Amino acid sequence: MFDQQIYINRREELKKKFKSGVLLFLGNDESPINYPANTYNFRQDSSFLYYFGLPVPNLAGIIDIDENKEYLFGYEYTLEDIVWMGPQPKLAELAERVGVQNSDSISDLKKFLKAKTSKGAKIHFLPLYRGEHNLKLASLLDDDPFKINKKASKKLIEAVVEQRSVKAPEEITEIEYALEIAYQMHTTAMQMAKPGLTENEIYAALNGIALSLGNGVSFHPIISINGQTLHNHFHGNQLQEGKLLVCDAGAESLEFYSSDITRTIPVGGKFSQRQKDIYEIVLTAQKNAINMIKPGVKHVDVHLTAAKIIAAGLIQLGIMKGNPGEAVKAGAHALFFPHGLGHMMGLDVHDMEGLGEQYVGYDEKTKRSDQFGLAYLRLAKELKPGFVFTCEPGIYFIPELIDQWKAKKKLKNYINYDKVEEYRNFGGIRIEDNILVTETGYKVLGRPIPKEIADVEAAYNVV
Repeated sequence: MFDQQIYINRREELKKKFKSGVLLFLGNDESPINYPANTYNFRQDSSFLYYFGLPVPNLAGIIDIDENKEYLFGYEYTLEDIVWMGPQPKLAELAERVGVQNSDSISDLKKFLKAKTSKGAKIHFLPLYRGEHNLKLASLLDDDPFKINKKASKKLIEAVVEQRSVKAPEEITEIEYALEIAYQMHTTAMQMAKPGLTENEIYAALNGIALSLGNGVSFHPIISINGQTLHNHFHGNQLQEGKLLVCDAGAESLEFYSSDITRTIPVGGKFSQRQKDIYEIVLTAQKNAINMIKPGVKHVDVHLTAAKIIAAGLIQLGIMKGNPGEAVKAGAHALFFPHGLGHMMGLDVHDMEGLGEQYVGYDEKTKRSDQFGLAYLRLAKELKPGFVFTCEPGIYFIPELIDQWKAKKKLKNYINYDKVEEYRNFGGIRIEDNILVTETGYKVLGRPIPKEIADVEAAYNVV
């Protein structure tokens, strides 16, 4: 945990956005896998962590704006619990760790909230993402569990997003630590990318590194020789010489901050010329996109710059045709680059996505496009100092998408479908780094992980 004062300051900053009401932060509970006592690894809710810091189940945090008081509601462990779990801190001790003066049993939370609503107080809460929390909050507020999420507080969402989007120095330190773990993970994957191994062997090794150095992986790793599938979580294939291995993986620090890195690795340690040609287009797009990053720049413009570089490179190879700018405006590049350039990062690897991308990546001045590909851009709005996000362009040859577009002769003025067929079984390439917006520009966070072709090939041979 951070110093007590950090959590006090965060809550004080949040209070300034409200004149009245009660702010409710439900912590996560333990969730059973296949019977009650066998639970998934516990992970606290990120917004609860941000304001109340405690990685402990069965807690709820309250900020009472009207009375200027804060409360921690939770479970007081019994002697029977201690027999199985060992000594546990008292609820008042937990509250003191994060500078909260008042604590009470979780069983009294409903009575507390009812007393507040009976006096006309508005209960502000964030959108829920676990079904059991819909039931819990509906019970606490005597509401319909199927409709409770529609009553999430827009004012609280906007206040939390504004505050959590700008990372403080201690948060950057944690992200950098998570990136050091990612360095170990990705250089290990480069050394392991040998013909005959399975994706699952690499997956297991990377999970072990993340658990040994931090709080485990920040998301289920994508480790696949079928990199044309953007979120491919199947790990049962055997690595084959000549294939590309897309490795998209990151870790959580001990304070639960994320890293998210992608590297594309040639199985056997050597890129073919065709693979080099596509790889260099993606790498050039990424470098140019990163160089654009500074306060005041709209991220949608960074995305479109990367898209134009990808289109220009594919035109040079004869895969696309026409003018790069016009091709991108028409959306032709999205056959090969169908996702957004990046997303916010922090306590969530897709930071605050559960609060709504329309709040995190967009604003009143920046509206989401409905064009295929561009519509998937998670972060489009103007960049500000303190933002941390990914930069991850890619080129993919997705047979099913190619077949659909080709059958419809879609955007045939910009796509050479005969040439595309030569790359049908190519797979995919993605390169991803984590970027901090500084006061004057940007910083690529973490120790550099090999991404130049020569460096990736050299990493394969490291003993």
